[in-house]
Amino acid sequence: MENFDIIVIGTGFASSFFLHGYLPRASEKTRILVLERGKDDSHSWQLQHKTISSTPSVIVNATPAKRWPHYIGFGGTSRAWVGCTPRMMPNDLQLKSKYGVGVDWPISYDELEQYYTEAEIVMAVSGPNDGSPFPRSQPYPQPPHRFNGPDKLLKQAYPDLYFQQPVARARVATNNRPLCCASGVCTLCPTDAKFTVQNEMTYLYQDPRINLKLAAEVLAVETEGGQATGVRYMQNGVEQVAKADLVVLGANAIFNPYLLQRSNLTHPLLGKRLHEQVSQYVSIDLDGVDNFQGSTMITGNGYMLYDGPHRSKHAACIIENFNIPLSTLRVERGKWRQRCYMKFIFEDLPSADNYVTENETSPNMPKIVHPGHSTYAQRGLDTLPAILPKILAPLPVEDINFLHINNTEGHIQGTTIMGNNPAESIVDKNLIHHKVRNLMVLGSSVFPTCSPANPTLTLSALALLAAARL
Repeated sequence: MENFDIIVIGTGFASSFFLHGYLPRASEKTRILVLERGKDDSHSWQLQHKTISSTPSVIVNATPAKRWPHYIGFGGTSRAWVGCTPRMMPNDLQLKSKYGVGVDWPISYDELEQYYTEAEIVMAVSGPNDGSPFPRSQPYPQPPHRFNGPDKLLKQAYPDLYFQQPVARARVATNNRPLCCASGVCTLCPTDAKFTVQNEMTYLYQDPRINLKLAAEVLAVETEGGQATGVRYMQNGVEQVAKADLVVLGANAIFNPYLLQRSNLTHPLLGKRLHEQVSQYVSIDLDGVDNFQGSTMITGNGYMLYDGPHRSKHAACIIENFNIPLSTLRVERGKWRQRCYMKFIFEDLPSADNYVTENETSPNMPKIVHPGHSTYAQRGLDTLPAILPKILAPLPVEDINFLHINNTEGHIQGTTIMGNNPAESIVDKNLIHHKVRNLMVLGSSVFPTCSPANPTLTLSALALLAAARL
């Protein structure tokens, strides 16, 4: 049995940004054990095998029509994300007090802003240099990606509501990454241009204070007298126990609640309120405007349907404009690039009907149940057919074609939510477990609500905040 100061579970965004924030504050004698269930499959190995990870995820999806993609291995889901990094809007964190729906977060945008900035610097985020929809204390580290033709027209019409999408897909090469090739093949980036833990944060795990163990499956957090004493884990077929003064749970919103459930840390809301956004793809045929001249996969974010009084009745929406054809180009002479692809992404209100629990027949696998998104989100989707022609009026539109509802955004959120009231949340505003005060829970599992924005930048900023306040 080994003893450590801290045990960190997982090597994805949450754990890595926590370590980035914590290590500069730690003494040279600090001993940290990091346990990662997967292996360190290199980028070249991923390209060679045309897969993200050699470690399969073991879950039971009781509602398979709803997919929950995630990847196990060194770097976690940073291996497979596409690098979209918009911030949440200030009102996203105060839905209840502002619009009378959902719940308020226990932290404000102002508390989070400096950590947003720090995370953007680490990721070398490319973003707009002519303002942004959210308050910022510093400019983006990298210049914005190049707009395509439809983006330019929308920017002219909505100068304060339409911007280059903030992304961690390099606009300018870093020491470890080339610039984005704009091929649109981002899940397994062919050039390694998007930020990943593997290409930009491996140095953390080479720190002599850290002992990284790969292929180590955590079974449970050990507790005694209301305190976490360590973890049980399996490596090479042998069950082991490691002791620590602090345990940091940095898995995703499936495995965080599952490990707490297996540790008998019960709560009425543990595993409940699993949620993410719901989105609609739309194809727009244009008259005389060519598309696909941008310099990355998604070039524009529109905020025309995002914040405002309508959120008291239906969900907010962020618009993504793609720089790649998602199905086919126009098969018409002289018009093959005169088509625009957009995704309209709506927030959702979490429901206790959507949850993660232990599987009855295979207790070593978590089970996911997700009957569907809320009527609040559906009402937002239902507004699109009537309002979209007006929103797209700055474009020379020939035809609008609603394609399909996306069955996953790949954003797993909720299940160990944060809050001030221990009866209504699992962790406090500093991401410390309400009952076990030397146990931290990181990642998007702590999100009380679901904004239209991608969650990765926010969960990384929260991990930095948690490290700073520890």
